[in-house]
Amino acid sequence: MAEQIIEFKVQRYKQGQPAPTYQTFKTLCDDNTTVLVALQDIRRDQDGSLVLRHSCHHASCGTCGMRVNGKEELGCVVKVLDLGTSTVTVEPMRNMPIISDLVVNMEPFYDRYNAVGMPYVRQSEYLDEADLAEGLEAYQRYENCIECNLCVSGCPIMGSDELYLGPATLAAARRVIEEPRGVPTKPLLDWVDSENGCWRCHVAYECNTACPSEVYPGDQIMALRRDLTKRKFRGLFGRGGKG
Repeated sequence: MAEQIIEFKVQRYKQGQPAPTYQTFKTLCDDNTTVLVALQDIRRDQDGSLVLRHSCHHASCGTCGMRVNGKEELGCVVKVLDLGTSTVTVEPMRNMPIISDLVVNMEPFYDRYNAVGMPYVRQSEYLDEADLAEGLEAYQRYENCIECNLCVSGCPIMGSDELYLGPATLAAARRVIEEPRGVPTKPLLDWVDSENGCWRCHVAYECNTACPSEVYPGDQIMALRRDLTKRKFRGLFGRGGKG
């Protein structure tokens, strides 16, 4: 198994500092070493004050979101040697206040995201042809979004407009409208139909690139725009009295 000493340039920040700085570490990595494991090794063996978030280690919890060599990534799935660089730059996600080192304040994200009220269980679209087990009416599964916030970090609008609802929130709103599951949709459509809602998006699709869970927030935002445009024309048609 190949092994290589890799240099990690890690952004550091503690409360009270005037600005973030960078600190360099070196650690041995092999073919299976992920960025998250390398950072844990650095924390254990070189600097116990390094602060980072992690939990599941297999891309289902979203807590290890960070920027690796300038890209939004889940640290637990990015193999260090696959990056092909002798120096790996690791930074916290953008567009959120930094608490310490690689940890950002997720409260603004959840304030927007939770306002949608999206249920976490949805009808499964993958097993339509399967035979249902006795006692089941339909198969269900969890929603794709793992709330990692990488799409918000990658969004070029979030950094300049703190009132923008953001790609994760808008994608969640679209899911509720697509499959309401008892949630009223008109208030949601009214909410996203604003200058801080889906019309604020500049269609850069950076959110699609950043998303690790096939949510495709950019596509969902465009679907919202179609929904709103259809609603507008239905309203005009109705007022015209043409049946």
